[in-house]
Amino acid sequence: MGVGWLFVVVVVAVIVGGGDGFPVEDLVTRLPGQPNVTFKQYAGYVDVDDKNGRSLFYYFVEADNDPDHKPLSLWLNGGPGCSSMGGGAFTELGPFFPQGNGRGLRVNTKSWNKVSNLLFVESPAGVGWSYSNTTSDYTTGDANTAKDMVTFLLNWYKKFPSFRSRELYLTGESYAGHYIPQLTIALLDHNERSSDFKFNIKGVAIGNPLLKLDRDVPAVYEYYWSHGMISDEIGLTIMNDCNFEDYTFPSPHNESVECNNAISKANDIIGDYINNYDVILDVCYPSLVEQELRLKKTATKISFGVDVCMSYERKYYFNLPEVQRALHANRTKLPYSWSMCSGILNYNENDGSIDLLPLLYRIIKNRIPVWIFSGDQDSVVPLLGSRTLVRELAHDLHFEATVPYTAWFHKGQVGGWITEYGNLLTFATVRGAAHMVPYAQPDRALHLFSSFVRGHRLPNNTRPSIDD
Repeated sequence: MGVGWLFVVVVVAVIVGGGDGFPVEDLVTRLPGQPNVTFKQYAGYVDVDDKNGRSLFYYFVEADNDPDHKPLSLWLNGGPGCSSMGGGAFTELGPFFPQGNGRGLRVNTKSWNKVSNLLFVESPAGVGWSYSNTTSDYTTGDANTAKDMVTFLLNWYKKFPSFRSRELYLTGESYAGHYIPQLTIALLDHNERSSDFKFNIKGVAIGNPLLKLDRDVPAVYEYYWSHGMISDEIGLTIMNDCNFEDYTFPSPHNESVECNNAISKANDIIGDYINNYDVILDVCYPSLVEQELRLKKTATKISFGVDVCMSYERKYYFNLPEVQRALHANRTKLPYSWSMCSGILNYNENDGSIDLLPLLYRIIKNRIPVWIFSGDQDSVVPLLGSRTLVRELAHDLHFEATVPYTAWFHKGQVGGWITEYGNLLTFATVRGAAHMVPYAQPDRALHLFSSFVRGHRLPNNTRPSIDD
């Protein structure tokens, strides 16, 4: 009788995912070409609308060590309409990068799963392998995206119930400057209404975020000019003749012919020969890379230690049928291949004009720390705009600078610059980093993230810290 009872317990434990309550059907036993690792990976779908058949794809990676005592960090890429699988998970901060031949993986030794469990979601439906059976769902915007993400998280916790009380950090980059604050507010609204389950939100961190167009847009041209990418004449014309106040998408109101001509000239000068997301990196020429991948040649091109062709290697890898099977992805056999940014999404362009500072204000008023970090080689959403907006937010909060603007250090070298307001609002730059900070500066990015989740300040001296 005792042996039979024990057998039943063991069987049940295996069915639910090895005794930890995780869904065995979503367990990724091994990805094609994957090196050996000790942590577990899960991937699959979470339904967010049964009636319309709308479902979001996720990839969950346990912390590399002691996952039961590490927090959960959600990561969202931006776009709007770009994949967190292709961006965060397999190009920036996840445990693996694609190999140069597009058919295997290599270990990311600076993965953020060193300090946290990681959850990546392809959001909204229409991005990557996330889908809807109702075509009209692909016409969407910020409000629907946030609503679906709340439903996703509630249902994801049903798959992973041990995380319901775990500390939750909400992170992302770029247009996640919209996604993350709006999701955080939606979660706080849920907490206010709920007499039962409440999200245990412990922090918000967003890299190179779009927060307010009338500051982020002129910062682009200030960056071009200050980095010698456009002439004095063009730069000064834009700064003097362009009125960016109340700037909106998709049709900014600017009647100055001189302004429009100068902006057109600036864009022509930058052209296709510079990677706007990292102005010091060389560019990758896709036609050559795609040919090399088809011929099973290594496509990697190194610039400043960075594989600038990783995005093409990643796309090739994700479209291998055996990879999709291993990830439990593409269960509806979508009529298009996986791509980094959606070609079917009709996202509300007007939402890009939303001012996010009031939402960040409310988040901080709820005693949730907010970190804004910026790679200093990004001209798309440059630090010049973000730094000003953080200072404006601190002024609205009546916060004084608790850490004056100063360098922070990593392994005895300047990692970037940092300032902190009121012990709840931090702005940090990452020296030599791109729009995608962990992609270009993985070591410094891991130090920054480790400090964020551990509640530590970045060190302002050259002495080694526990994050080095």
